[in-house]
Amino acid sequence: MDVRDDLLRLDEQVCFAIVTAARNVVAIYRPILEPLGLTHPQYLVMLALWERSPRSLRDLAAAVALEPATLSPLVRRLEAQGLLSRVRSASDERVLDIGLTDAGTALRARALTVPEQVMAATGMSVEALAALRDALAPFSGPRD
Repeated sequence: MDVRDDLLRLDEQVCFAIVTAARNVVAIYRPILEPLGLTHPQYLVMLALWERSPRSLRDLAAAVALEPATLSPLVRRLEAQGLLSRVRSASDERVLDIGLTDAGTALRARALTVPEQVMAATGMSVEALAALRDALAPFSGPRD
């Protein structure tokens, strides 16, 4: 078999390794986030809002790497859970500001155990997970 043919093997593809790893990582988070009442995408939204709230829908979408149209249903579900609010901006009614409710702010304290549970589930240290995250940075766009 030609070396070039080996380059076309499925298990040689970076894209396949990343997609498979992403699916497996989400599966690791699922049982950890379930007691918080969050899905993985909802957890990402909450992380962004715990960093800064309120945020415009467009800013929030950029922070979690989703299109605003994809993010809107997630935001509505989180609002229905009482974790956040959607309010038209006083300065520009075209802008939808997303902010934490008291319940959304309180959920952060319960979420503090998520990273250590992920480390336990993966058997990886903080340093190993940080190295993995940094190695994936070229594939995930600019980091703040």
